[in-house]
Amino acid sequence: MDIKTLVLALALGNLSLCAALFFFQYESKKSLSLSTWAVAKQLQAAAWFLLYLRGVLPDMLTGPLANVLLFAGMALDAGALWEAAGRTGWRRLLLPALAGAAFVYLACHFLEVEPGARAAAGFLIVSGFFLSGVAALALAWRGGSMLRRYLVVTMAALSVLVAGRGLLAAVHPEGWSWIGPGVLQGVGFGALYLMMLTNAFGYLLLSREKLQSELARLEVMDALTDVPNRRGFYQALAPWMALARRPGMPTALIILNMDQFKRVNDSYGHTVGDVVLKAMADICKKQLRDSDLMGRLGGAEFAIQLPRTTQQDAAMVAERIRAAIAEQPVRADKAMISVTASMGVTTIRADDSTVTLFKRADGALQQAMLAGANRVMEAPDVTMAEV
Repeated sequence: MDIKTLVLALALGNLSLCAALFFFQYESKKSLSLSTWAVAKQLQAAAWFLLYLRGVLPDMLTGPLANVLLFAGMALDAGALWEAAGRTGWRRLLLPALAGAAFVYLACHFLEVEPGARAAAGFLIVSGFFLSGVAALALAWRGGSMLRRYLVVTMAALSVLVAGRGLLAAVHPEGWSWIGPGVLQGVGFGALYLMMLTNAFGYLLLSREKLQSELARLEVMDALTDVPNRRGFYQALAPWMALARRPGMPTALIILNMDQFKRVNDSYGHTVGDVVLKAMADICKKQLRDSDLMGRLGGAEFAIQLPRTTQQDAAMVAERIRAAIAEQPVRADKAMISVTASMGVTTIRADDSTVTLFKRADGALQQAMLAGANRVMEAPDVTMAEV
């Protein structure tokens, strides 16, 4: 494949990505990262088409303008990766970095710097922007997937290859006896072609991986209160159920239910009810340790797991939570809504199953509600039950 064909392949490849992105999530709002990446591919496609038409269009279009468009596309490519990483500071750096790169290249062009040095400047600028995108991917190296690590290593290697091609063009523009300038140029454009493929498939696969991760998270998390849902809480509780069969500090369980929560929904609407639930969950979290776990079982009922906590200590924690909820009215829809909660407390026993554990805690909760609500009740201690 000759150089001109490679340039055409780069142009058509980026153009096809633009078309695919146009129809991707056509009926839904795209993320800023995806939108930035789409614009990057449009700029790169335009740049490669202009370079392909060198000799047909004026040199000003197929030289300076084409390369500046390519720099802008590579810069936005990196920006999309930084946006996906949650680092928005790239927006402040984009224009200065792009202006500096354009100034250097245009200065080389208008000062009629030798072609080898001018090509070196272009290759180094492109590899620099591409390498900055690699840095964004490398931020999550420690906890990243094998796909992310593969992309970091591969894209970094391609960046180094393109930069090396640029340096060789400046130092030895005519090549060596065993490797001519045509081969060097082919290596450079081949690396750029691999850059496009790796970046395109990598970005799309990482987006899919992120979406799958979010869907997996939502399977075990309650979207409203940002605590585990029933399934997630049961999964987290399972190992502590097994540990209860061994001697040591017990694990406590609190079942919490908002008192008369239906009245809040009936009086203010479900939207305000959601605000109250989220505020109540936030109040509870502030009373818990990092090792404690709160989950939403459904409706206005929550469960709290307290590792290495006796029933007596758990009752004190529950009382502290009860008082905090009662003392902090929730502001919602221009109204201050006072809410209270009732709680049942127990500990995991060696012979417990999930059913018996929650049945015992729920029994204590029902006693608290029947006793007038806004109070904490403990389930009967095992030693007392045996007497």
